[in-house]
Amino acid sequence: MKITPIIGIEVHVELKTNSKMFCGCPADHFGKDPNTQTCPVCLGLPGALPVPNEKAIEYCIKIGLALNCKINSQSKFDRKQYFYPDLSKGYQISQYDEPFCTDGYIVLDSGKRVGIERVHMEEDTGKLQHLILEGKKVSLIDYNRSGVPLVEIVSRPDISSSIEAKEYLKKIHEIIKAIGVSSADMEKGQMRLEPTVNVCLEDEHGSHYTPLVEIKNINSFNFASAAIDFEVTRQTEEFKKTGVEKSATNKTTRGYDSIKKITFLQRTKEEAKDYRYFPEPDIPPYIIENELIDKLKSELPELPDQVIVKLIEKGIESKYAKILYANPESLAVINKFNGDSEIEIPKLANLIANKKIDIAGDVKGEYLKATKIGNTNIDELEGVIEKIITDNPGIVAEYRKGKINVAGFFIGQAMKETKGQADPRTLNQVVIRLLNK
Repeated sequence: MKITPIIGIEVHVELKTNSKMFCGCPADHFGKDPNTQTCPVCLGLPGALPVPNEKAIEYCIKIGLALNCKINSQSKFDRKQYFYPDLSKGYQISQYDEPFCTDGYIVLDSGKRVGIERVHMEEDTGKLQHLILEGKKVSLIDYNRSGVPLVEIVSRPDISSSIEAKEYLKKIHEIIKAIGVSSADMEKGQMRLEPTVNVCLEDEHGSHYTPLVEIKNINSFNFASAAIDFEVTRQTEEFKKTGVEKSATNKTTRGYDSIKKITFLQRTKEEAKDYRYFPEPDIPPYIIENELIDKLKSELPELPDQVIVKLIEKGIESKYAKILYANPESLAVINKFNGDSEIEIPKLANLIANKKIDIAGDVKGEYLKATKIGNTNIDELEGVIEKIITDNPGIVAEYRKGKINVAGFFIGQAMKETKGQADPRTLNQVVIRLLNK
């Protein structure tokens, strides 16, 4: 039986604005006393009217541009009806059929393109806290987070493994941080991951698709990867027992227990019709002018993949380029010495990535010390090697009879004599030349 995972991912990103999405309350809610950053608008009190946050909308469009999306010339907000206590007004202001951004993509390192279906704007919910008070289980609500600007990035189900999913998520994270619209700190809930997983099982009777499962509110790349792997195995085993296939009514949501490393059932998933979307009557539609799109596009910095490609073009290995990009201080050192005639950038990158140089110290001095040939020059290096050859005539004879692997003995001895300071490539060349004299 052939097993093919089918994975799409929703990524929720809290934006780094001063105020909430539709009111003037502070958006920075982390660590604040419960329910101290609220007002009639984010509490959904009667008669309170939403006023959209212009900066948040611009940030949403910037994300769309960075993800190669089409920016729609007309967009609107919608009411998404659902009755959970973390949204006190009984609905969420979101976007349904006319989001700000659609039809984007991300390219994985393999060259595979993962489609982005949409990037839309909405408001975050409050936060439930499940406690035991006076011996009773209770759920308390903190509405500080309610109304914080939230962007949802929805991929197409183009991802085929947990490895691809992890790479996709890391690229999203790097892009969000690079363009400066969010800190995307997952420990603080500023970026939350929700994979939707099912499996295509092919046997002699054809292709079978297991029911869709959405895994909610994951805050770690590793947890997302582990949850996907667990779910693929669980769904495969479940299908073998029951034969139940995907239908329009059997989608479920599950949580992920990072201690037990399992997913667990939460509820049956609503469909779009269950949310009873309709246009938000208190916010008029948006017309997005080309001038605004051009302005926001011009404000984007170089994106991570663009920076990494430039590093590779300097001769830096791909794996080291990624390490350097992830460390702004290391990247700054590379840029500082680019063009210095005494420094080979690929060698400097190698030394920095392998932590052989203290980037806070005398970088150039340490580089020259680490890469100098022999104790001082090639003449001295030749003298060291000639002495080793003279002292070991038997091994020289073996080499000249065809046992060329014994050259490693002379290389090792010369490296020992130079206390590891000889350039390996140059040392190898000199040893071979002198043995063949």
